[in-house]
Amino acid sequence: MSDVLPMTPREGSADWRRMARAIRYLSDHYQDQPNLEEAARISGLSAFHFQRVFTRYVGVSPKSFVGHLTLDHAKRELALGSSVLDAALECGLSGPSRLHDLCLKIEAMTPGDYAKAGAGVAIDYGFAPCPFGIAIVMATDKGVCGLGFGDEGEEEAILADMKSRWPRADYRRNQKRAVEIAGRIFGAEKSRALRLVLMGTPWQIKVWEALLAIPEGKFTTYGALAQTLDNPNASRAVGAAVGKNPISWIIPCHRVLGSSGALTGYHWGVARKRAMLAVEAARADQRPSTSAIA
Repeated sequence: MSDVLPMTPREGSADWRRMARAIRYLSDHYQDQPNLEEAARISGLSAFHFQRVFTRYVGVSPKSFVGHLTLDHAKRELALGSSVLDAALECGLSGPSRLHDLCLKIEAMTPGDYAKAGAGVAIDYGFAPCPFGIAIVMATDKGVCGLGFGDEGEEEAILADMKSRWPRADYRRNQKRAVEIAGRIFGAEKSRALRLVLMGTPWQIKVWEALLAIPEGKFTTYGALAQTLDNPNASRAVGAAVGKNPISWIIPCHRVLGSSGALTGYHWGVARKRAMLAVEAARADQRPSTSAIA
């Protein structure tokens, strides 16, 4: 893991937006092996300054990020035929699956409460820049219940998407709380445990808990995840539950690939999934890259 600590959104939202643009550009053009100057130009920074800001905010260098975008790391893992979940699941939810050193405390909503579609639940929400674009952060009085992503200008669409999950809840704009939570997720503010509230069916919650056991920099398939849940014929049901994950990135549904190692659909966009995997793989494996970026 990099020794460089990223800044929080409140410390430099303009730079967060620049890094989000850079990540999107590199994710879309990695096969062309863009050089440092090209990526810096997209961010409106000099090559020297871009290198420093990207490494500080994202946690890995631009070179390392591009070097992992091909997902060679994931394909090698899957080609070995090993189940990447086995060791992690033996450790339970206290294992090496945390988002960096983020400590999570998890509470699941009861089936009866979930059936009410959020009735009687007050949900604060707000938006914050992050490495993957604009993040929507949603939280009840008990903890974080939603995290989604989009691009600038898509805030209303992202909000509508998240509201559709719990249509009867009472939604309140709370930008201050959202930015504070985003800082703890994407920045260096990890001194306190982050509470998650899982609002889903019992089956969905079971799948989401299994996702939490996949270590950063590792990957699995829908079939392997179904086997871990002692239901090897439930790949489609697993896929449906993965797609309904309301707390993306923290509950790492982006770490589930197709059986061949190919990227499959991701609710917030395949390009964003590719970027997330590349950031995590680069953090976990700092091997030299063949990228043209210095």
